[in-house]
Amino acid sequence: MPSSPSSSTANPGTYGFLLDTYETEILKITGIWRAFPEDSLSFRPAPKSRTVLEQMEHQVQSEGRWMSTMLEIDTGDPNPAEKTARGYIEKYRGDAMRRLEILRSKSDGWWRGTAQFFDVPRSRAWILLRRLNHSTHHRGQLIVYLRVLGARVPSVYGPTADTDERVIYEF
Repeated sequence: MPSSPSSSTANPGTYGFLLDTYETEILKITGIWRAFPEDSLSFRPAPKSRTVLEQMEHQVQSEGRWMSTMLEIDTGDPNPAEKTARGYIEKYRGDAMRRLEILRSKSDGWWRGTAQFFDVPRSRAWILLRRLNHSTHHRGQLIVYLRVLGARVPSVYGPTADTDERVIYEF
């Protein structure tokens, strides 16, 4: 897996920056997921919190649902056959990369067009930005989980205390 996004696939359209951001988000999400030791997947930092595995499940289901219902980009059942960290990582990465490829083919007019965001019409560009924010929120939660567990944290927006001043999306 690459340690940085592919600039050769950059969408030259007005909304290409959103797709470049989505591509890096895929790297960041899977890098954080890979940072969890196998024996920590049932970790829950508080009674009302999700476990690590439940966070992964929420990400694949939520993103799959948003993409299919709001942006009409359906990659099929978002759930992995194997409900393990590896299963979620492979399924999420595969589906997200397929979605990225489809999104890169969309015209500026498509991005400006509206779709339903729950009960409110919004531009498709707005919906993808909101999706990115939602994913970032859950990734941030998992970074806190890693710190509580005493595990190393890979890069997200640059070096972390665990990457020796380098950008490393996964260990």
